[in-house]
Amino acid sequence: MAVKFSRQLFVPILVFFVLLPYVAKASPIKFESLQNLKQAQKGEVVNGIHQVKQFLKAFGYYPHQINLLDNRFDDVLESAIKTFQEFYHLNVTGEIDHSTIKAMSTPRCGVPDINLEQTSNGHNHGMFHFVSNYTFFGGNPRWSKYGLTYNFLPDSLEVVNLPVLRTVVASAFQKWASVSPFRFQEVAQGNRADIRIGFYRGDHRDGYPFDGPQRVLAHAFSPPDGRFHYDADESWSTNPGRSQIDLESVTVHELGHNLGLDHSQYQTAIMFPSIPLGTIKRNLGQDDVNGLRALYRY
Repeated sequence: MAVKFSRQLFVPILVFFVLLPYVAKASPIKFESLQNLKQAQKGEVVNGIHQVKQFLKAFGYYPHQINLLDNRFDDVLESAIKTFQEFYHLNVTGEIDHSTIKAMSTPRCGVPDINLEQTSNGHNHGMFHFVSNYTFFGGNPRWSKYGLTYNFLPDSLEVVNLPVLRTVVASAFQKWASVSPFRFQEVAQGNRADIRIGFYRGDHRDGYPFDGPQRVLAHAFSPPDGRFHYDADESWSTNPGRSQIDLESVTVHELGHNLGLDHSQYQTAIMFPSIPLGTIKRNLGQDDVNGLRALYRY
C-alpha cells in the first residue's frame, strides 16, 4: 500500500552538482533487451547500441562531453566497455559479451562508479588504472562532526511499515557506528536532521527520477546534503526471496554515500555498486572500514 503526502520543496539544481558530482539518469538494462547485441562488432550499426551508450555515460564510463548516443559501435564505445569490464573484474574484451550483459543488467545504486573528480586514498586515478579499493567523492566532502541526526521525510511514500523501516535503518546505522566514532540519533519528523530518508517513485523532484522495478534501487547524496531516497517501485523485503531486494543491504550501502564514500571495486565491499536480486549483504568489509577511516582520519 502506498500513501502519498505533500511534495518536498524544490532545491536548486546547482546544489546537486556541488554536493554530488553525478547521480545517474539511466538504468541497468534488462537482460533480454541486450541479447541481440552479443554478436555486435565494432564498426557496425545495431539497434540497441544507444542503450548501452546511455548506460555507460550515466554511470561514468562514457565521456560526458559526447552527446550523440547513436547505434554505431565505435571506438569510444569499445573503450568505455573495456573500462566497465575492468571495474567489474570481467574479461576485458571491449565486446558486449554474456558476462558484460549480466553485469549491466544487475540492480544497482544510482550513484555512478566513476567521475573525473573521484579520488582513491586522496589521489586522482585514470580511467584505465583503477585502484581496487575505496574511493571518495570529488573534493572529499565529509561531515564536520561525529554526532549525526536522521529522520524519515514526511512526503515519503508508505512502502515499508514505519516500525520495520525504523528497525532496519537503525541496524544499518549501527554497522557504521560500530567501526567509527560516529553516533546516530533519530529525531522526529519535522525536526531538522542531517540525514533525511524516504521512498519515492519516478520523478520525485530532486533531478534524478527513479526508473521502476529491478533497476536503480536507491541513491544518496554526499555530505553535507544528507538526502537518501529509495525507489518505491522495488520489491523490498527484510527477508528477500529470489525476486526481491534486501532493504538493509541497500540501506547500509547508501548510508556509506551519506558519510562520503563513493563506490569500491571490491565485490565484497558494501560500497560495491550492484547487488543481485535475493542477495543479503549487510556487513561492512575491511575496504569499507578502511575507506571511512581514511576519509575522516581517525
